[in-house]
Amino acid sequence: MNLDFEQSITEIEQQIADLQKKAEADGSNVKSDLSSLQKKLEAQIKKVYSELTPWQTVQVARHPERPIMRDYIKGMFSEFIDLHGDRCFGDDQALVGGFATIGSHRCVLIGMDKGRTVEEKIKANFGMSNPDGYRKALRLMKLAEKYQIPVVSLVDTPAAYPGREAEERGQAEAIARNLTEMAGLKVPIVVTVTGEGGSGGALGIAVGDSVLMLSHSIYSVIPPEGCAAILWRDAEKAPEAAEALKVTAPSLLQMGIIDEIIQEPVGGAHRDPAATFTATRSAIVKRLSKLKKLSEHKLLAQRREKYARIGKYDRRRHSTH
Repeated sequence: MNLDFEQSITEIEQQIADLQKKAEADGSNVKSDLSSLQKKLEAQIKKVYSELTPWQTVQVARHPERPIMRDYIKGMFSEFIDLHGDRCFGDDQALVGGFATIGSHRCVLIGMDKGRTVEEKIKANFGMSNPDGYRKALRLMKLAEKYQIPVVSLVDTPAAYPGREAEERGQAEAIARNLTEMAGLKVPIVVTVTGEGGSGGALGIAVGDSVLMLSHSIYSVIPPEGCAAILWRDAEKAPEAAEALKVTAPSLLQMGIIDEIIQEPVGGAHRDPAATFTATRSAIVKRLSKLKKLSEHKLLAQRREKYARIGKYDRRRHSTH
């Protein structure tokens, strides 16, 4: 599936498909032509993806073929023991977690799973967690603290589930408690935004010592459509909202919200999942190795300082004369 702004890419891919079909039909030698078109395709993909607008980046982050949580588990972790339930209400299918091994590091892995098929998406509530999901995540993080192993969090959700039943069970309280507990968790936390980092739904598992983002992922206090609906009473103005919200990785790195951008393969993670897994695993392992060398006191002090810096306003710098 190609996106609207990939029309020029689609046209070249169609030319390649037509040429291959012709060769199969009449046995003609098209090797040279195919090679030329393939180079042209690679150049066009590189050009298009080097000029993405914030709204186009939002579309890539939401691409239906983009790797999801279960793909990252298979592609990056040598071992994973799936744990279930919040010991309070139930087992939220949108929030996946358990003990895992990445590189040489044992860890507790948590993250949102959107599902791939229609049935899986419905079961996982399209990656939107209920309060029991955040409470499950907190239970697992407390296990990490008990056994003195780090937490690895993979974020990919449009938002927390906004339904009435979620609010009745304490959605806001569950997210707020996670923010508080993660701020003081006595083990390293590495967070990676792999797709959508949407609103409080993302923040509920995104307080970390190192916050990483894939280059075509997004991270925002509110989805662009919601922002547009509030500010302009028009969800069609989502592209303008995406620009204003600074949802892309380069903008967030510049503002100090995140610590590192993990470069995706040309054309996005969905075009080469294996390369994406390799780059992401390498970045996470590198961060874990550094963080595990810190004392508990130093780890917590750096975490507090990191979040205290976000949004800090320098009155002298912005004063008018």
